[in-house]
Amino acid sequence: MPIAEIYGPDDFADRPKGQATPTPVAPARSGPTLPRPSLEWTGEVERATAPIYERVKHVIPAIEWPLMAPTIHAINQLKRERNAVILAHNYQAPEIFHGVADIGGDSLQLAVEATKVKADIIVQCGVHFMAETSKLLNPDKTVLIPDTRAGCSLAASITGADVRLLREKFPGLPVVAYVNTSAEVKAEVDICCTSSNAVQVVESLNAPRVIFLPDRYLATYVASKTDVKIIAWKGACEVHERFTGEELRAFRDADPSVQIIAHPECPPDVLAEADFTGSTAHMINWVRERRPKRLVMITECSMADNVRAELPDVEMLRPCNLCPHMKRITLAKILESLLTLGEEVTIDPALAGRARRSVERMINLKN
Repeated sequence: MPIAEIYGPDDFADRPKGQATPTPVAPARSGPTLPRPSLEWTGEVERATAPIYERVKHVIPAIEWPLMAPTIHAINQLKRERNAVILAHNYQAPEIFHGVADIGGDSLQLAVEATKVKADIIVQCGVHFMAETSKLLNPDKTVLIPDTRAGCSLAASITGADVRLLREKFPGLPVVAYVNTSAEVKAEVDICCTSSNAVQVVESLNAPRVIFLPDRYLATYVASKTDVKIIAWKGACEVHERFTGEELRAFRDADPSVQIIAHPECPPDVLAEADFTGSTAHMINWVRERRPKRLVMITECSMADNVRAELPDVEMLRPCNLCPHMKRITLAKILESLLTLGEEVTIDPALAGRARRSVERMINLKN
């Protein structure tokens, strides 16, 4: 069914002015700083990184590898020295996702895996709300994000005050927040979800109406898969909302045999043209199982590189929309983060306790 109602910042006359206030982040630590390693291309570096290059050779030109490999080698050594683990979202560039990450995946996978790590330090290669989620689930560990400016248009579209206004307008209705939200917002909702489990989460509440925020397009997709009436928020991903159904039809006109898969954060006219719709993890599994000859993957385009590195026989036709926030995370910044232990993510304990409950309720939801 269609979305029952949709609201946004302009629909509340008494909404506090200004943008969402980011959760405080500690300044970069000045110590204990480790000595800066040599970043020369040597025979030792070449030998040590050869297995990594074998994984990415289809997506990283050989001429570029000597520029990346020394930093990759240094990061992998520093991880052991710091007892650190690197989590990388599927949208990270191949040299990060395949080169230095210990755990890769979508936001649900990273949220779950963050609870299992034994390392003292978590380096989150993703955007800020992901680092916050890792900190919520690992309050006694040091969580670092290599660039605090790695934000998210969805997370920036709504505040904790907005959630409180929605609760006033719809008293008693359960509120579901996509994980692409700040800890401040997570603290005000009943349960979180990801694109992998959004429909399951909504239906688990056993309510005829549910407030679902902040992605209007994911809300539309969820509404089409359930009888629950969805009250949505007017947020959108700046990467996915740029795709159009017309763009996809042009790919089919050029090659009717091409397969198209899309993320549910895309507009409805895009999903209507797709052969499959799913989260990043579901999209990757679909490609692994189907092995299409030619594929258009409608999501952040670094994921296409990461999939092609694993499945080089699949030809990717890429309408390339890059996430400017994800691309703030670089090898150089990851190295700096491990050397200096910056930037550390901190969350007010009183807020963290409430936010943690909504995330843990999602993780503990029975299949």
